[in-house]
Amino acid sequence: MLPKANRTVANKVGAGLLKVLGWKVTGALPHKSKVIFAVAPHTSNWDFVIGVAAMYQLDLKISFLGKSAIFFWPLKPWLESIGGIPVDRSSAHGVVGQMVDKFDHSEALALALAPEGTRSKIKQWKTGFLHIAHQANVPVVPVSLDFKLKEVRFHPERTIGDDIDGELASIKQIFTAVCAKNPQAF
Repeated sequence: MLPKANRTVANKVGAGLLKVLGWKVTGALPHKSKVIFAVAPHTSNWDFVIGVAAMYQLDLKISFLGKSAIFFWPLKPWLESIGGIPVDRSSAHGVVGQMVDKFDHSEALALALAPEGTRSKIKQWKTGFLHIAHQANVPVVPVSLDFKLKEVRFHPERTIGDDIDGELASIKQIFTAVCAKNPQAF
């Protein structure tokens, strides 16, 4: 099963925040101990707020990759306590290999990341999450943040094969009808 956080107070805070904001969580969580959550679209800081509230409501212990610039005092201790892993995006230093190793040496690990890699409009999503999933033999669960429906939706899990470009195109199709907070950036 997915790793649990056992945060009773945070669970209530997350559920309360989503309720106040009018959001709901839909879809089924995978019955796996290891998974990558590919969360999109990512066009606003609100994506993180909604994502953390959903994580709290579901009482999940999820690790996430974030640019190292957001890991500063006083946020750094809190971000790390909820699963944040700082990434230096200016250098290619083997994040895929490090995460594959982390999956290989963990009994349970849920990793959430934004395939876009940034809130800005981009032409191509990053493929690192697919390489991690393929090499570590863990499924990818697409998770959409739909600001029109106010819905965090867990889509069916996918096993990632050798055709990374094909896998990316297939996963991107899941998000075509999803309304981003800032649609012009998606």
